[in-house]
Amino acid sequence: MISILLDSSDKYLAVGIAKDGKLVDSIQYEAWQRQSEMMITELESILKKNNITRFDISNVVCGIGPGSYTGVRISLTIAKVMVMALNIPLFTVSSLHILKDDKLPSICVINARSGRSYVGVYENETVILKDQIMKNDELISYINEHSNYAICGDVNHLGIDGKISNVLEQMTMLLPHLKEETNHLGVTPVYMKD
Repeated sequence: MISILLDSSDKYLAVGIAKDGKLVDSIQYEAWQRQSEMMITELESILKKNNITRFDISNVVCGIGPGSYTGVRISLTIAKVMVMALNIPLFTVSSLHILKDDKLPSICVINARSGRSYVGVYENETVILKDQIMKNDELISYINEHSNYAICGDVNHLGIDGKISNVLEQMTMLLPHLKEETNHLGVTPVYMKD
């Protein structure tokens, strides 16, 4: 079974291939505000490199936000077109959940700009704190209260260091726990506002 993995919810572009539950190839790099120009090209490149045709693809897994307004739409649009054209399943996952650490409860963060952050807290497949927006000072307090948790994501805007995860590996590990989307056209990105 071959899964295509896509995420462009933050400043990174991530495209991967998982085979039978193992990540076999991936492309992940910073492409802030250029994901729309590069994602299709990178997808074609990774498929060609691995000799995968459309007939080989079993499903698509996509991060759906929260994150950049345009970013979350890019990968989800590509995923929806693929699953509709190929008549295959679509699985979606929180773009915060795929930032988690494998070993520790994780405070997962994406910069929401204007002194705010998107935050979700996870331990493996368990949601400890549902995805939400926090003011950065509230988030710093939460982090200080949970000093035994991993801080995951690009948290430079908070003036601290965080772990940058391979979101494609996390997607692969979470896939067995994800629910298939039954209405592909009805899937919408997760946008959060105050």
